[in-house]
Amino acid sequence: MDWDKLRVFHAVAEAGSFTHAGEALNLSQSAVSRQISALEDSLGVPLFHRHARGLILTEQGELLNHAARDIFAKLSMTQAMLSESKDAAKGPLKVTATAAFGSTWLTPRIGEFLALYPDIQLTLLITDTELDLGMREADVAIRVSPPRQPDLIQRHLMTFRSHLYAHRRYLDRKGEPQTVADLASHDLVTYPQELRAPFANTHWLRDLVTDPVARDRTVLQVNNLYAIFRAVESGLGVGSLPDYLVTGLNDIVRVLPDQSGSKVDAFFVYPEELRHSKRIAVFRDFLVKKVAESQF
Repeated sequence: MDWDKLRVFHAVAEAGSFTHAGEALNLSQSAVSRQISALEDSLGVPLFHRHARGLILTEQGELLNHAARDIFAKLSMTQAMLSESKDAAKGPLKVTATAAFGSTWLTPRIGEFLALYPDIQLTLLITDTELDLGMREADVAIRVSPPRQPDLIQRHLMTFRSHLYAHRRYLDRKGEPQTVADLASHDLVTYPQELRAPFANTHWLRDLVTDPVARDRTVLQVNNLYAIFRAVESGLGVGSLPDYLVTGLNDIVRVLPDQSGSKVDAFFVYPEELRHSKRIAVFRDFLVKKVAESQF
């Protein structure tokens, strides 16, 4: 199979058109079309359904593109490893983190990291979806559960708990609960009970309220920890939040401080192939240092 034709095919499959692929490859539309036709002739199968609105991969095209994506991801990883400097950390680094941790704790510290390592081109992917590190959807993941994928290295990064928090505006309006029983008369912001939680015991606030009528009278249910944080920050009610979300925010008050959720461990995860990456090493060491400086 001709590598040049495979490269053109992969570009067309990702772009969805000869024109856009040609722009990416600096080739004319006709040159791209000829390469695809030649590849189809050599394989003896059609790779695209051609429509007026664009191109759609055939079943055979999907199979080939899956293999091509894997090949080019491996080549990209190899290129990064070969060009990795022994003396300085430089080059692209793609990091994924959960929406809550990435938005509130990680992002404000990125400026300091980039000041230390200006030759690293950092991309943050803030999502609660678990990206595939083996397919190079990201180089590093910060996760609140051990990795399920094989050939991944994990480093324990931090342990945190969740506590109950409310904004001072809310407490001025409704009063501060003194006992667990008092929660029955408060506005609660909770994670939906029927949904899979992002980490263990996310539903513990709702479970504290024993009165079924009061338990179902939550002011808001929302399936995102950062959204719960913003709701609490706006003065909407009492919510369960990881302590790292509210560090340094004096107007958000911990209530019923003796009550807490389970301990949750967060991990720094990356592929075995990047074990010797200088970029990953300096980013890992930076985060370990920042966690040690934080007070949760």
